[in-house]
Amino acid sequence: MTLFETGVAVHNPSDVALRLERALRATMDGEVAFDDYSRHLFSRDASMYAITPLGVAFPRHADDVAAAVRAAGELGVPIVSRGAGTSLAGQTVGPGLVLDMSRHMNRILEIDPVARTALVEVGVVQDQLNRAVAAHGLMFGPDTSTSNRATIGGMIGNNSAGSGSLTYGMTIDHVRALEVVLSNGSRARLESVDEAERKRRAAAGTLEGLIYQALPELVLAGEQVIRAGMPVFWRRAGGYRLDRLVGFGDGQPFDLAKFVVGAEGTLVVVTHALVDLVPKPAHTVYAVGHFTDTPSAIAATTDALSCEPHQVELMDRTILELSRQKLEYAGLGNILVGDPGALLFVSFSGDDEAALIAGLDRLDELWRRNGHGYHTIRAITPADQTALLKVRKSSLGLLMAAGEGTRRPLAFVEDTAVDPVHLVAYTKRFKEILDEHDMQAGFYGHCSVGCLHIRPFVDLTDPGEVAKMRKVAEAVKELVAEYGGVNSSEHGDGLARSEFNREIFGDELYEMMRKVKQLFDPDNIMNPGKIVDAPSMTDNLRDRDALPPAPPITTALNFEVVGGMRGAADRCMNIGLCRKAGPGVMCPSYIATKNEEHATRGRANALVKALSEPDPHAALGGERLHEILDLCLMCKACKSECPMSVDMASLKAETLAHHHEIHGTPLRSRIFGAIRLLNRLGSATAPLSNVPGRVEILRRIMDRSLGIAFARPLPVFQRVNLIRWFRRHRRAAPPVSGSLGTVNWLADSFTTFTEPHIGQAAIELLERSGWQVELASGGCCGRSSMSKGLLEDARKKAAALVDSLVTTTEPGSPIVGCEPSCLFMLRDEHTALLPDSEDVRTVGRRVKQVEELLVEAIDAGWLTLRPDSPLAGRRIVFHGHCHQKAEVGTAATMALLQRIPGVRVEEIDSGCCGMAGSFGFESEHYEMSLIVGEDRLFPALAAEPQDTIVAATGVSCRQQIFHGAGRTAWHPVELVREALGE
Repeated sequence: MTLFETGVAVHNPSDVALRLERALRATMDGEVAFDDYSRHLFSRDASMYAITPLGVAFPRHADDVAAAVRAAGELGVPIVSRGAGTSLAGQTVGPGLVLDMSRHMNRILEIDPVARTALVEVGVVQDQLNRAVAAHGLMFGPDTSTSNRATIGGMIGNNSAGSGSLTYGMTIDHVRALEVVLSNGSRARLESVDEAERKRRAAAGTLEGLIYQALPELVLAGEQVIRAGMPVFWRRAGGYRLDRLVGFGDGQPFDLAKFVVGAEGTLVVVTHALVDLVPKPAHTVYAVGHFTDTPSAIAATTDALSCEPHQVELMDRTILELSRQKLEYAGLGNILVGDPGALLFVSFSGDDEAALIAGLDRLDELWRRNGHGYHTIRAITPADQTALLKVRKSSLGLLMAAGEGTRRPLAFVEDTAVDPVHLVAYTKRFKEILDEHDMQAGFYGHCSVGCLHIRPFVDLTDPGEVAKMRKVAEAVKELVAEYGGVNSSEHGDGLARSEFNREIFGDELYEMMRKVKQLFDPDNIMNPGKIVDAPSMTDNLRDRDALPPAPPITTALNFEVVGGMRGAADRCMNIGLCRKAGPGVMCPSYIATKNEEHATRGRANALVKALSEPDPHAALGGERLHEILDLCLMCKACKSECPMSVDMASLKAETLAHHHEIHGTPLRSRIFGAIRLLNRLGSATAPLSNVPGRVEILRRIMDRSLGIAFARPLPVFQRVNLIRWFRRHRRAAPPVSGSLGTVNWLADSFTTFTEPHIGQAAIELLERSGWQVELASGGCCGRSSMSKGLLEDARKKAAALVDSLVTTTEPGSPIVGCEPSCLFMLRDEHTALLPDSEDVRTVGRRVKQVEELLVEAIDAGWLTLRPDSPLAGRRIVFHGHCHQKAEVGTAATMALLQRIPGVRVEEIDSGCCGMAGSFGFESEHYEMSLIVGEDRLFPALAAEPQDTIVAATGVSCRQQIFHGAGRTAWHPVELVREALGE
């Protein structure tokens, strides 16, 4: 028995923690963390459970893992091995020592394209592996929806499958060998061995030898029990896979590697995996059937399966409606026909595109003949498929976002599967169970293999709701058995389903599984409480057992969610999209550090902890919390890319305000917050004001005294700023069609005084289009103040600017600008700073991108660009500003650039540039700023020929591109002005 099993403190828990921490620091190369915040961050995964661990370790290699297991074992401390922490059943939370395998153990060690294998550390992300092997025409077969953050180790732990399992099976089918640490800290290699090799290994006087000796005896003695007790349906991820060992010895190898797949870290800790790869199909085509409701879509599955597809995926109206509310997935709405109640995605993959299209033809003919659906879209090319697949892979996140407060869609009956021939009847009965208990749920998932992910909405703080949840789980378990299905088909047992395994497998087989656990883990330290000997599914619930919400605190910003600021942070459901490695922006600092606390998820969970303390105001001023939030670049990508729209930029600004109240406001923050005044004075005194930026000794003094990075070039103030130029400039004559009306140019604090030529170009273009331009120079929007947590100052500036725009501009006239961070402040943060102001909402509705007006003018013929301009024949690559991407997207800017005659335009997937306003100027953040830029932006630009034109909408982005990549970036309006000619 261990301290954690009995619940009786054999030693003082704090003493155990201290001894364990000392042992780990003495024996590991990796880091350890036993502070309250780190423990809290790893108390949760994407499930409905939360258990605070004793501590967290970040091993750098397998020797570190072995050392950690030995140290924990000596103290009776459980081990929880964790990858991305995206478990939906609670496998990766526990009371002992969490091993975060993703932070350092993420190397691809060897790729053998001939043998079609890859040797990887278990922290390698699925998409990372697929990118590495794509050059050889290969891929890892299982295709999870979380492929951009799911680790290979996590997939092995859960026996993950994904949408392509009809073709590729499950993870267990692709594991060739594993290097593991056993429960006593010894190392072993698990692989397929013949009988002679098994006996040789069994002769060793070690734990490994005992396993090779006793486990075969257990299997031989219980072969009939295994055959009778294992569910017949193939797609399963529950229990221990004793069926994979039945029949060994008769020419059948003994394969412990496959046996421990799906064991959820309860038998071994996997450190390395040799996995099989499969040929990557040259082409994939999709048919997307439109149906009036979910039952109609499911009924069409049989016809789809008869055409031998790669996958058949369902998405119901709940998911579709949620996708329409997110800018990230808005493209889907432009593709669908009518108002479908459900979609069925059917794909065909292979090397012969003509044969695949013939498959679409057969499917279309079958559906027409049998009256399935009212419309079918064909998506042949990757460009056709992008918007469709983006939404399909984000179904979980979108559904999670539908929750409000503590009423959330929960994964407790979402992993069942039945033979697809029963799916229509099974789903109908499932829906009846939900209706009987008055539960709402979204339906999506893998019709091709009879696995639908159905997540009912439950409030875990309500005991009645918890009791109802249990009744539904028990009813669904019985329904699954009636149809010969499985209770866990790809997400595993964890804390959600392990309790029912005795009933599912029967007493005899369940007792065999308990013996397996005892054999591998006699002291029960390997992730106890999963698969066998589990607690009740209603123990350790996240919301019910969390720290009670503290009394609400007064905030300067308005958080329009249930629970105020705490509710805004607690929207995070830990699905981990902020840990993604791939397209998009979120989360730049996590991409750079691979540290959980630097992901949006980590920061949100840290804030939940702080806001649950007895004195949340004091907790917001805590230095550990400040450290966790420090590397947030406030890029706002989480607001659009996180399905729950966790707005970390606003949460950080509010937290900084409380920190300042307690500790005082740093001088540097006051300087950056007063950037408009500083820039105006710099312009008025130029060129003298530019001297300090060029004198080394003065720059070093600024570095030491103010923390303004010596290596970062400072902006150059312009004597003839935009305001002075505008007073004197000669207005361009409007086109023959006459004036389009008045438009107001927002004279932002940056380009007005340091890059006025951009505003000049834009204003000239607007005037040539037929607009009467007025300069709106009534003050600062408050962006800089807000980013430094000076929220009262930001509120005053916002109120003054809004008042100026309301009183000095023509009602209803557009307000446009060229700096996204300032322009979109009027539409977003002003409403949080001044929630009761109707003027703010009125001004926000008037905000437009200058690109929108210029595209309209070009298309209407009011603005004519020269086909023989100096830009003709050139390639333009565009990097979008993070705030622009978060608020409106980059479609208008790309459309404008594409209107320039004779150019080729591409938007590069460059993530965040890393500059983030003042962040890149700060001494302690300078290096991180460049690391973020090196992730994608700098390499993308380095790959471009020197004659490629670089375009960027943000002033910070242009500064970073010049400094970090050695390229000059132009604002798109400058390029359009160049194409206009004189």
